[in-house]
Order: sequence, then C-alpha cells, then structure tokens
Amino acid sequence: MERLKLKVAVYLFLIKEDQILLSLRFNTGWQDGNYSLPAGHLDPNETIEQALFREGEEEVGLTLKTEDVKLVHTMHRMSQYIDFFFVSEYAGVEPKNMEPEKCNELKWFPVKELPSNMVPSVRSAINNYLSGVTFSEFENEG
Repeated sequence: MERLKLKVAVYLFLIKEDQILLSLRFNTGWQDGNYSLPAGHLDPNETIEQALFREGEEEVGLTLKTEDVKLVHTMHRMSQYIDFFFVSEYAGVEPKNMEPEKCNELKWFPVKELPSNMVPSVRSAINNYLSGVTFSEFENEG
C-alpha cells in the first residue's frame, strides 16, 4: 500500500492592534475572490520557518526572523495538507502587495469581524487562534 504524501503550507497572521492583514485571492485558480493570508507551500530542502520567511518577503515585502514569529496553530486539512499558522505583531513596516497578479488587495480587518468571503479553512484557523486552540482538522474545501 502506498503511503499518503502530505503537502505543507505556511500562513502568516500579521496582527496590528486588533486587526489582521488579509489578501484577496485573484487569478490563482483556487478560492479566487476570497480573502486569505500571506501564505505558500514548503519547497524541497526548506524548513517551515524558511518557507514562512520566503513567503513573507515574496508576498508582502516583509523580512521576518525567528524572534518575530510564533507558531500558534497547526491544521490537518483532509485535502492532504498540513498547515502551519504563525503570528507576528506588526513591526511598523507597512506590507506591500508584491504579487498583484495573484492578489487584488491587501487589507486590514478587525480580527473579530472577518469578511464573509474568506477561504473557509483560513477563517477556521483564525477562529481557532482566537480561542487558543492549537490543533484542528478540517474537511475538504472547494
């Protein structure tokens, strides 16, 4: 029997006071028109933190370091993903949309008043983070 091969993704909760930075997905072929987080896949021979730092730079122009982030949630999505969610406090460097071909906008939202059009697993992860839940499982999403 062949073993399951999980994909790994990393996500950044960038928090400023009581707000979280969300990105509006565009032209990606998955969940377009819904808000998500700065995020991406783990590349071969890359650590989880290295992937997070690379994605932070590529997507929103932030240079993050180990002391800037904290792992706050892990999610097993039944679509064969393991997702790692890290939080970082806003450090005064304004994020920039570095991938306008994949992201219509970056916008700050009150973390307790998320938009209705969100990637369902991301909404769940944010709610789990706010509730102090560090691990969850999530059914498949379209």
